Amino acid sequence: MKDLVNKSAKELNKLFLSKEISAKEIVNAFYKQIEIVEPKIQALNSLTKDLAYKQAEELDQKVSRSDKLGPIAGVPIIVKDVLCVKNYHATCSSKILENFIAPYESTATSNLWSAGAICLAKSNMDEFAMGSSTENSAFKKTKNPWNLNTVPGGSSGGSAASVAAMEAPVSLGTDTGGSVRQPASFCGVVGLKPTYGRVSRFGLIAFASSLDQVGPFARDVYDTALILQHMSGYDPKDSTSLNVDVPDYISKLNIGNLKGKKIGLIKELIGDGIESEVRKSVENSIKILKDLGAEIVEISLPNVKYSVPVYYILATAEASSNLARYDGVKYGHRAQGTKEVLPMYTKTRQEGFGAEVKRRIMLGTYALSSGYYEAYYKKAQQVRKLVTQDFLNSFEKVDLMITPTCPTTAFELGSKVEDPLSMYLSDIATIPASLAGLPAISVPCGFDSKNLPIGLQIIAPALSEELLLSAAYEFEKTCNLFNKTNMKVSAVVVG
Repeated sequence: MKDLVNKSAKELNKLFLSKEISAKEIVNAFYKQIEIVEPKIQALNSLTKDLAYKQAEELDQKVSRSDKLGPIAGVPIIVKDVLCVKNYHATCSSKILENFIAPYESTATSNLWSAGAICLAKSNMDEFAMGSSTENSAFKKTKNPWNLNTVPGGSSGGSAASVAAMEAPVSLGTDTGGSVRQPASFCGVVGLKPTYGRVSRFGLIAFASSLDQVGPFARDVYDTALILQHMSGYDPKDSTSLNVDVPDYISKLNIGNLKGKKIGLIKELIGDGIESEVRKSVENSIKILKDLGAEIVEISLPNVKYSVPVYYILATAEASSNLARYDGVKYGHRAQGTKEVLPMYTKTRQEGFGAEVKRRIMLGTYALSSGYYEAYYKKAQQVRKLVTQDFLNSFEKVDLMITPTCPTTAFELGSKVEDPLSMYLSDIATIPASLAGLPAISVPCGFDSKNLPIGLQIIAPALSEELLLSAAYEFEKTCNLFNKTNMKVSAVVVG
C-alpha cells in the first residue's frame, strides 16, 4: 500500500495500463492511507466511495478488454468541495449547504472522469472559498501535514494538505486571489492557477466570478501539467470560457530551455514584509535560474501595491451578489420558526453563514451601495486595469516573472483568526496575477528553520501555460528539493 501512495499520477497510470495493478487496488491503497492520516489532518469533508469503486470497476473492465485508455486512467483525485460532483455533497464547507447534493457535474471534473480519473473524496476548505487558512470551515480545521500546529493555507487547504499527506497524488482546488498557490506553498506541493477562462467554471460554486479559476495540485510539475491538460478546454456552458486550443503541455515540458529567457523579479513583491528565510530561498532560486541560463532583471509594477485593497473591494462586491441566492427558498438550509419571508431570509443567513462570509458580504454590499459604488467599486475596477496594464507593459521586456508565493511560511493555527487584515496580506504576492487573469504556479523552493516549505511563484503571459510549466519543470529538476533534503513529502507520513 505504502509503495502505491508514494507513486505519482504518471507512475500509477503506467502500472495500471501495464496491468501490474488494478484500478481497484489503487483505490484500496489510497483509502487505506486516508484511514491512517485523515484523523490527524482533517483534510476531507466526505468520501465518494461508491463513485470511486464504480469508476475503478469500469476501468478494470476496459483494461481487461485492452480498450484504449489515456494518461490519467486509474489516477485518483480529490476534489475541493466547491466543485459539483453529480449526486454527491457540494457543501462549500458551509452550514447553509451542509445537506446540498449536486444535481449536475462540473465541466472540469466531467472532463477528468471521461479521461479515466477516479474521484476519491471532497476536500475541506474555507467557507465559500473565503479565507487563507482553512480555519473558516463550518465543519473542521484542516492541519498542515508538515506541522500539525500550523495551517495548510486556504481556501483550498484541504486539497493541498491531502496531496502532501499522500491521500491522493493530485487534487483540484480553486484560486480566486491565491487559493491554490498559497496553500501549495505552505504544504510543499505544486499548485497552478490557469489563465482566466482556460478551465470552465461551470459547476464551480461562485465566490467572485471575474476571478475564480479551477486549478490542480500535485507533488510535481509533470502531474500538474497532466491534470491541467485533461480538464482544460472551451465550454459553451460557461460564458467566460475561452474558445482556444489547448496545447499539449506534456510534450512541451522538455523543451523548457531557459537559456536566454528574461525573467523579471517584481521589486514591489520582494521588499518589506517578506520573512528573511523566504527571501533567502528566493535568492537561491534566482541562482538556480541563472545557472539554467536565464537572465534575471528587476522590474517594477508601480500599481501592484494597490492590489490587495482592489481585490478585497471587487471580490467582496461579487461575493455579496453571488451569495444573495442563499435565501432558504430554492435550496440549502432554511431557518425554521418564522412565518414571514423577510425574517426567514434573515434568520437563514444568520444561521447558515459563518463570520468571515458575513464580513465579506457586508463589505461588498457597502461597496456596491448607492453613493459609494463609484467611489469604491468603480475606482477599484479602474485600478485593476492599471495593474493589468503594468503586467502587459512588463511582459514586453521579460518572458516570465517571479516572486515569493507568500511572504511567510505556514503560520500557527489560531494565530490570525482575530486579525483578518493580517490574514488578507498573506495573499499579497498572489493577488496581482489573479486581478490580471494571468497563469501562475507555485513550486517548492526551500524550507525554513522550522522545516516548513517555501514556494516560488512563477507568472507567465495569458495563455502561456506551456511556457510556465516548462520553466517550472526545469527549475524543479535542477532544484531537486526533496531528493537533496532526503525527506518524505510530509511529516504526517513519516511521523
